[in-house]
Amino acid sequence: MTAPAYDEIATHEDLVGWSRDYCKDVRREWLVDVRFDLVEWEVSTRAKRRAAALKRPKIPEAEVGTPIDWESTTAAGGRRADGRPFPATLSLTWDAFDAFDREQWESTLRHELVHLEQYQHCGTTDHGSAFKARARELDTEVHCETFSDPKYVLRCAECDALVARRYKDCKLVRRAEEYRSSCCQAALAVE
Repeated sequence: MTAPAYDEIATHEDLVGWSRDYCKDVRREWLVDVRFDLVEWEVSTRAKRRAAALKRPKIPEAEVGTPIDWESTTAAGGRRADGRPFPATLSLTWDAFDAFDREQWESTLRHELVHLEQYQHCGTTDHGSAFKARARELDTEVHCETFSDPKYVLRCAECDALVARRYKDCKLVRRAEEYRSSCCQAALAVE
């Protein structure tokens, strides 16, 4: 099945098809070392804050920057005998796709490819220094753009810099006066 043009995406299947094709192009053009035969794709209509996510098994001994020996790795009660990584799922959020323009969506996909590459090589992923360096190489952000409005916005009371967004009531929101901004060491204001 041929994926539709970006502006013709109308179904979850269309979104997966177009996104998969785009990721394959990125793999070739930007030399991203990933295996798509070990990736499942899905579309979420429930996610409210994340534009996409890489769902993967947790491997306790895995560490970003340390290549993993998949033949001796266990997770989720099983072991791969063939040395291939455990499959991962790239979950795409329909509301984010709907809210973003094409450039934002492509950046989101490149961000997830950094996670996939780290996972397939190291058995885990994070947003640390290795991620930041690879994100720069792929011209993407370390944190994906938000597509929904937070319930609470916390700002520095001194310079009005954004400190945090929260989508539900939490300790930081309830006790904001106990925290200080990293920019000015000033109190936090909750909007």
